[in-house]
Amino acid sequence: MSPHAGDLLCTEVVPRIHAAIPAAVNCVGCEEAEELVQDGTAMAAKMMCSAERNGKKVTRAARGRLNEISAGNIAYYTIQHLRSGRRSVGYSSADVMATATQLKGRTRLGSLEEVVASDEETGGEIFLLHDVLSDNQEDPATRVTRKLDWQEFVAALPERESVAVEFMGEGRTLRDAAHALRVSDSTMRDSKRNVAVKILDFMGFDILVQVQRRPQWKDSLDATRERLACRDERRHL
Repeated sequence: MSPHAGDLLCTEVVPRIHAAIPAAVNCVGCEEAEELVQDGTAMAAKMMCSAERNGKKVTRAARGRLNEISAGNIAYYTIQHLRSGRRSVGYSSADVMATATQLKGRTRLGSLEEVVASDEETGGEIFLLHDVLSDNQEDPATRVTRKLDWQEFVAALPERESVAVEFMGEGRTLRDAAHALRVSDSTMRDSKRNVAVKILDFMGFDILVQVQRRPQWKDSLDATRERLACRDERRHL
């Protein structure tokens, strides 16, 4: 960039950009107006360099000549690019963090401090987003659905088998259940075996595997981290 163009950038283009951005350009995600001014300044500088390489002269005011481009035009098109989602680092509608992707409504950025669950009685925060990402437990929706299935299963059991499940859930023995029902120990053992068979029929033969499996969204997150780590290692080879 020539000294003349650099002077126009500082005295003519940047003041226009600084004045127009707060009113004309929407910040996307965590962007701020000052950040957009800096980004717009870099874009305007690229335009001016490109114009000079193509044999055009950057002027203070438009005079209608084909080989000239005014500082006002540079500022105008910079603002239009910023409004459409273009930034000095590029224009992508595929990258989930890109401004164009967010402006088109395909994705949005959220804060790790965003509240994802709260106590209805006290109004206090229970879980923040970063707590969920660092938690190895299942999705709450999965746990609730499994609990509903379990309640439906237990409700359909005969009294003897229901008592066996209740006592085992409380950490008590089958002998205690037998004494409570006034039946023999072998009868309660048969009831326990019947419950096991019915659980497999009701919830599937792989239920024990499912309850011990890590959440699938965790697998995807770990795979992404490992892929990025491998890419970083390859760059340093």
